[in-house]
This record gives sequence, C-alpha cells and structure tokens, in this order.
Amino acid sequence: MADRKGFAENLKKYAVTYLFIAISVFFIIVSKLDMNYVCSQLLLRLNRNAFIVLALIIPIVAGMGINFAITIGAMAAQIGLLLTINWGVTGFTGILLAAGITLPLGLLFGFLIGKMLNKMKGQETIGSMILGYFANGAYQLLFLFIFGNIIPLNKNVTIVGATGVQNTLNLTGDTGLYKAVDGILALPFFTAVWILCGALAAWSVIQFIRKKYNQKKLIVNLSLSAVISLLYVFPDIRAVFDGSKGGRVITVPVITWVIILMLCVFNSLIMKTKLGQKFRAVGQNRTVANASGINVNRTRLIAIMISTVLAGWGQILFMQSEGIGTFQTYAAHEQVGLYAGAAILVGGASIDRATNWQALLGTFLFHSLFITAQNAASNLFGDSVIGEYFRAFLSYGVIALALVLYAWKGAQKRKPGNELKGAVKN
Repeated sequence: MADRKGFAENLKKYAVTYLFIAISVFFIIVSKLDMNYVCSQLLLRLNRNAFIVLALIIPIVAGMGINFAITIGAMAAQIGLLLTINWGVTGFTGILLAAGITLPLGLLFGFLIGKMLNKMKGQETIGSMILGYFANGAYQLLFLFIFGNIIPLNKNVTIVGATGVQNTLNLTGDTGLYKAVDGILALPFFTAVWILCGALAAWSVIQFIRKKYNQKKLIVNLSLSAVISLLYVFPDIRAVFDGSKGGRVITVPVITWVIILMLCVFNSLIMKTKLGQKFRAVGQNRTVANASGINVNRTRLIAIMISTVLAGWGQILFMQSEGIGTFQTYAAHEQVGLYAGAAILVGGASIDRATNWQALLGTFLFHSLFITAQNAASNLFGDSVIGEYFRAFLSYGVIALALVLYAWKGAQKRKPGNELKGAVKN
C-alpha cells in the first residue's frame, strides 16, 4: 500500500515529465524517422543546449524562478564573439577570448538584472522575461548604430556602405571558431559510453569503501554500468550508432561534455557550501532567511550574476557547435530563455526546485519532440506545418502550466490551516 501511494505521489509530482516521455516515444514511432538520424540529432542538440539549461538551476534554487534574463547573458556572449571575430583571433584561443570578454559583461549585466529583480520579489519569472525584451532593444541599437560608428570595427564584420554589424557572420573558414571546442577530441559513441560507465563503477566502489554508498546502491550502479556497456553486443543497437547500415557514425565531443559535466559538478558542490545553503534558505523562505542574518538581496544578486555568466558561456558553446557554422547577429539570442526554461520544466523541475538530472533529462525530452514533431504531424495529419505549431504550443504551454501550478501551490500554502502545518513541518 505504501509503495502504491508513493508511486501515485511520484506520478502526480512529475506528471509533465511522464507525459513528455510518452509523447516523445509516440512521436518517434509515428515520425518513422531513421533512429540513426534521431539519435545523432539528439546528441547534437544536447551538446548545444545542455550547458545553457544547467545555468538556470541556481536562480531556481534561490527562489527567483526561471531566469529568462539569461537571454541577456547570451547577448554578452555574442558581443564577445563579435569582438573576437573582429580582432581575428581564431580557434580555441578565440573561444577563450570570447569567454573572457563575456565574464565581466555577464557579471555587470547580472548585477543590473539582480538589482531590478530585487525590486519585484514574487514576480521574478515575468520580470526577467520583460527585462530580456527590453535588453533586446538596447542590443539592436548597439549592433546597428554604436558598433561600426562610435566603436570602430573592420570591414569584415560591418555592413558594406553603411554602419552596423552584418546580419550574419561566418564562423567557418578563416574565422576558425566553428567546432573550436567540439572538434578538439571526439570519440565513437560507445567508446565514450564505456568510459563513462567505467568511471561510474569506479566512483561507486570508492564511495562504498568510504561508506558513502550502501551495498544496495553499489549493486544498482554496477549493474547499470554493466547493462549499458553490454548494449553494444546487440547488432541493431550497435548499427544505430556506428553507421554500419549506411547511417552516420555518431561521435561524442569529449571536451564539450567535460565542460558540461564540470558545470554539473559546480552546481552540486556550490549547494554544499555556505553560499549554497544561503541560496536554499532564501529560496525556501525569505522572511526566515532574513531573520537568520542572511542578506537576502545580496544572495539573490549573486545567484543571478552566476546564472548570467554561465548562460553567456553556454551561448558560446552553442554558437561554435556542429551544425551551426554561422552567427545570426540580431536573432541568435532571442529564443534562448524560452527554450531553456521550457526544457528544464519538462525534466520535472518547478519554479522553485531544480536539479542537474532534471535539466539534462528535460533537454533530451524537449528536443526529441523538436526533431520528430514535423514528420509526426505530416504522417498523422498530412501537414508538417502543424508540427511547427505544436512546437510553439509546447514551449509556451509548459511554462504557462508551471506558472499556474506554482501559483496554485502558493495559494494552498497561504490557507490558514496549511500555513500552520508548513510551519510545524519546517
């Protein structure tokens, strides 16, 4: 009975995630796309988007909702990329330079965003979205008038016969920024999987010896590592990834994923520090945190500044990744906040709770629908355009649902009886 009740609670808590899993499986089947194509595109989208989605976690934990103002972090990154291209710095060095320029810009923008959001407590999610729209106007002014006019740029990046930056900048060829991180080291998919499984098994044994894991958890992790590693034995599964049946050989950009995993580790470790404890305390109850001597506004400000910088670095990873190759100077940042916010919510996060696993799972599920929606709609309704409408509906719909659920839960907590129960529980 207890197990059944626990399952029902889990189903209720993660209903959106389970629904998206079901829809994703259904769309993959109905779309009739080759699995090699689906898996290769999914991995590409994970490479591009995972870092940006992970950048949302800290503000959520700090009780500031979904930071749609990460769009402004993406703008900072694009300023860094523009200057890097203008100065002719290429390859991985160029990426490092762009990241270095993004750091102070992201901190400055994050500081200003945090100051604004501290003035609109309780409305941060909507407030950050509006700030993103406002900043977009300033960004357009910067790229259309200030760059190339007040701030001189070379002819390679400006509009011929006019002022302002070109609509599209090429990252390939002499620019040398295309796949500057992805292309450093790539391994076949199953080779990367075996390395990861070996690392998981070794880590589990070490944690068991340190008495951090019990025997049950050790066995589960070792069994999981063994099962995943043995999937290569099955020819049909192997053919999906190694291109033996005429498909693409799927590879994993190792350095990109090392960076993504480093961010996961950073998110986990910072929550164990004194600062991370402040994030949690402020996110759970600002009044109690303030009474405990925590500077609430300062803590929230730090959370937004970190998120803005991380989002900028994530945008750099996105722009250099395989399949992009060009820099859409006036539009590349516009959907960053929307898609990242929708993805993390799909993974089971809420307005006030998020984890690394939820961010990665949400990115996987959200983009699996993007890949298959058009073909699935075409096969179901005879019109692929419906798939585009479905994408937009999912993007906005899941955010609207999260906001409604958050408001409903808040209203439930504010009821006299529930407030007393919550106080006793805390």
